[in-house]
Amino acid sequence: MTTMETIKRHDTGPAVEDVQQRLAIVGLLDEDEVDGVFGERTASAVWAFCEHACLPVSDEVTDKVWSALVDASFQLGDRTLYLRMPHFHGQDVLELQGALGALGFACGETDGIFGAFTELALRKFQLNLGLPSDGIAGAYTYAALRNLHHSWEGKEAVHGSSHLGFARAADVLERNALCLFGTKEFTRSVASRMSNLALATSPASKIVSADSLLVAPDSSMLLVHIVLPDENTAPSVPRVSYEGEETLALRLETAIGVAEESAPSRIAVELTGTAWGDAGEGRSAQHFAITLLDALCSALS
Repeated sequence: MTTMETIKRHDTGPAVEDVQQRLAIVGLLDEDEVDGVFGERTASAVWAFCEHACLPVSDEVTDKVWSALVDASFQLGDRTLYLRMPHFHGQDVLELQGALGALGFACGETDGIFGAFTELALRKFQLNLGLPSDGIAGAYTYAALRNLHHSWEGKEAVHGSSHLGFARAADVLERNALCLFGTKEFTRSVASRMSNLALATSPASKIVSADSLLVAPDSSMLLVHIVLPDENTAPSVPRVSYEGEETLALRLETAIGVAEESAPSRIAVELTGTAWGDAGEGRSAQHFAITLLDALCSALS
């Protein structure tokens, strides 16, 4: 793994300016001091940041200092957050956990890491407000949090015990071996995101995408072919439409029961397209991945 070149006194250029902008975001430099020149004020600000971040004090920006500075400079709403591997982490995640906790949705440990318990708390919050309960912190979720800022800003978060009470619990992921695959770029992305999400929920998950397998799928695995409306599948393969999310798990359970009578066991899931509502392609793929994985886990539980 390569490391970045240390940024230090007397350096100039865009990299220095980026450091200064992030130091300004965390309140250690004034905006008019962002000039792309690593001088005394920048060195003092880096030293102060290292002290605050519990890093070995230094006035140079190493890769560790840079990573911590990037984390600290993310503000709530700067980026879309969801459960994945590697986990999202940073000040924005910490603020999200604090807001959810103050509103009564415990995230487990408030550690600035978007893990499975943070996703669960977010989904409960979304459900409570009538938002799509997919565990993705995006524009609608941030707007709802901003509207409720008077209820959580400056308030202490609750730290109740948490457990994974939704369908995608660790035991379901670890007990069932599934191979997810698609034959188009979008459906392959959905399959890969589902595998990543399962792994982020439980490192021992047996639900994987074909792209992540180093060998051919085991004969005991249930093959799940994710398709778009214009793709054909064999008549003998049960095909389930994603449309109608409220009954998706039940229809998947029926299809899996039929598929298990054949070898290899195989089903197809037809997405409604490459867009979910007015969301972009990446956001749509993540939504499909979350809701489809949850429906599969519910069908298998």
